[in-house]
Amino acid sequence: QVQLVESGGGLVQAGGSLRLSCVASGRILSINFMGWYRQAPGKQRELVAARPTGGSTNIADSVKGRFYMTRDANTNTLYLQMNSLKPEDTGVYYCHATGIYDRYPRRADFDSWGQGTQVTVSS
Repeated sequence: QVQLVESGGGLVQAGGSLRLSCVASGRILSINFMGWYRQAPGKQRELVAARPTGGSTNIADSVKGRFYMTRDANTNTLYLQMNSLKPEDTGVYYCHATGIYDRYPRRADFDSWGQGTQVTVSS
């Protein structure tokens, strides 16, 4: 299967910055989609930013102009640069990816989530 591992979360004061990383590993043949989601305590998981390969980035209105998502296709790594953080950005941030992997002797679809990384913004 395909594993996603996030890192870069932590505790930061309001106005600060963090950079999250997500590395996808496994017998990946192609990635169709990668994105970041977050879940605040007592709330549903929501989209932060996501982009299909070759497509446009869909980014939540609440983070536009503050968060920027980039991807290194060579290393299958997804980044989320978070600037001007606010207390309402607090939550667990999850990486999500879909694509195709080598499941010898065939290919198979994958739909994977990372374990999440905690981001806490203090006021």
